[in-house]
Amino acid sequence: MSSTTVVRTCVGCHEAVDQQELVRVALDRSTDPPSVHWDEDRRRGGRGAWVHPRSDCVERALVRRGFQRSFRGPVDTTAFEEAWRNDEVSASGRRPTSDASTPTDEGGSEI
Repeated sequence: MSSTTVVRTCVGCHEAVDQQELVRVALDRSTDPPSVHWDEDRRRGGRGAWVHPRSDCVERALVRRGFQRSFRGPVDTTAFEEAWRNDEVSASGRRPTSDASTPTDEGGSEI
């Protein structure tokens, strides 16, 4: 049995790579204009776009209107930009988790 690789194109750098290397963003049509949100579980329905979880690709997609082009119209990228700038999007496309099993002292430093 052969394994297939699903290839997607980054809206920032336009490189076609295995989708596991990219973060999926999806369109929320309940807002006007529709808003772009990162799709943590890659399960949101509807049109999606893919971007490398790297600053250069995200910035390029925002500046060069890659999301608007991918979603074929005007979109609000504010929520995605805030999540990205607050480091809520990691390389895996999931929210970074804190390691609750690491003991800390009262100041928050690891023991």
